[in-house]
Amino acid sequence: MLVLVAPGQGAQAPGFLTPWLELPGAADRVAAWSDAIGLDLVHYGTQADADAIRDTAVAQPLLVAAGILSAAALGDIAPDAVAGHSVGEITAAAFAGVLNDTAALTLVRKRGLAMAEAAAVTETGMSALLGGDPEVSVAHLEKLGLTPANVNGAGQIVAAGTMAQLAALAEDKPEGVRKVVPLKVAGAFHTHHMAPAVEKLAEAAKALSPSDPKVAYVSNKDGRSVTSGAEVVERLVGQVASPVRWDLCMETFKELGVTALIEVCPGGTLTGLAKRALPGVRTLALKTPDDLGAARDLVAEHANA
Repeated sequence: MLVLVAPGQGAQAPGFLTPWLELPGAADRVAAWSDAIGLDLVHYGTQADADAIRDTAVAQPLLVAAGILSAAALGDIAPDAVAGHSVGEITAAAFAGVLNDTAALTLVRKRGLAMAEAAAVTETGMSALLGGDPEVSVAHLEKLGLTPANVNGAGQIVAAGTMAQLAALAEDKPEGVRKVVPLKVAGAFHTHHMAPAVEKLAEAAKALSPSDPKVAYVSNKDGRSVTSGAEVVERLVGQVASPVRWDLCMETFKELGVTALIEVCPGGTLTGLAKRALPGVRTLALKTPDDLGAARDLVAEHANA
């Protein structure tokens, strides 16, 4: 059983889209998306520096575009399940046929702008906690006024809050936590700081005409497989200010009997978590087009099985 997953914000790196645009038709496709959403994805994916693509309003559409493009390069595949981490849920909605590509990119453009605007109100950010007991860490974060915004499993929790609160965390780590790593994001996503963005995204979602998922769509909210396109969109709106429960998504992968996981471009983060939390599941990250051959072989094996 094969699951296709899409990473969230922070996975981007300068120039990461460059080799993908060399594939037949890719540059024209991304240029058309750029025109549709009013953002030069080609420039930001090939020439912009790390600070420029750290901008929430840029990073989010760029990641969704890269995910859709790299999945399409695999050919006409039929995964058994799809999921995405945070903004990657919009990419997954495109994989599942809930939204077409242009609708997904239009929605994520509005999401990125709304979240950037909300983040500008107060200086906030996010940091990953590596190691430690989840219950101990969550209690410690709450003591510092921080939110466990991403519960990723495999011993990783991401804290979100003001920069002052995150500085306090760096000086006072929870017991058992090896390291606190600041993330390349520009706000306290999936917390109450994003409430204004939820309202704007809810308004934008009214223009959508979602279809029901063609495959199992595993939601960040609670790890449940969602069968209604309308509910997928409702959850996409609400998750902006709600914690990401990737740990529960991986529990659902186990229950579904997933045997292989492919992470679309810019892959690496979710396959790393899966290697630790899903022993025995084969993982593959699409980092460059050089990874497509191995990915297609893995897809073919599961199709034949």
